[in-house]
Amino acid sequence: PMFRRFFNMPDDDTHNNGGGESQERMEHSLGSGIVISADGYILTNNHVVENASKVHVTFAGEREYEAEIIGTDPPTDVALIKIDAENLPFLKISDSDKLRVGDQVMAIGNPFGVGQTVTLGIVSAMGRAIGMMAYEDFIQTDASINPGNSGGALVNMSGELVGINTAIMSRSGGSQGIGFAIPSHMAQRVMDQLIEFGEVKRAWLGVITAEVDQTMAEALGMKEPRGVLMSEVNSDTPAEKAGLREGDIVLKVDGKDVNSISQLRNKISLAG
Repeated sequence: PMFRRFFNMPDDDTHNNGGGESQERMEHSLGSGIVISADGYILTNNHVVENASKVHVTFAGEREYEAEIIGTDPPTDVALIKIDAENLPFLKISDSDKLRVGDQVMAIGNPFGVGQTVTLGIVSAMGRAIGMMAYEDFIQTDASINPGNSGGALVNMSGELVGINTAIMSRSGGSQGIGFAIPSHMAQRVMDQLIEFGEVKRAWLGVITAEVDQTMAEALGMKEPRGVLMSEVNSDTPAEKAGLREGDIVLKVDGKDVNSISQLRNKISLAG
């Protein structure tokens, strides 16, 4: 199976013309985006705007704007762009942590450049990590996601934003019912920092961690495996200064359960 993000940028902007000389070539590609403020802020995927010299935003009715890239965050594949506009309709951002497996969702985007399209599905799983980016906490959905959908909205049945459509798992290159979206709680944290700083400033602990399995849980007198073990706490780090010690198990961050290393890393990195 192949993970696809459906936005092919060239490795470089030249090609060989057969005569041994390089000739510059203009590449055009399509992606989707989400208007999240009346004054023109738009969320999308980093891989949609990465390496782009110009970004144009086209709305229904063929209104077109040139966009400014406010900031990008490759480790989460989130980007924020802005157009010079006012009084735009925009999506309300909902708390993706309230989603449950089985909830209905809709994927909105511009697949294959045919125009705005809506597909319906359910939340298949939460908290997926598929090894594409450094920080992952994907919503998995069976709503159809195809080329051109990258950066588009995943919304709940109230029309509120719960995720950014990012990738699918496919053997054929087309939708096979396994799509992935960046949850809105992660995208909003990234967006807030991009607006304030133009980049994401990440917190860190300074520890080596291990997930708690059944054997470890039994040895520690726990009823079931949960949390993340601090197998080593480095000296002169935020973790040591906060009182974490080797052998401690972190069960919650900001009052929310953490049961995997990726969950802990995601929550700590965007803390603040």
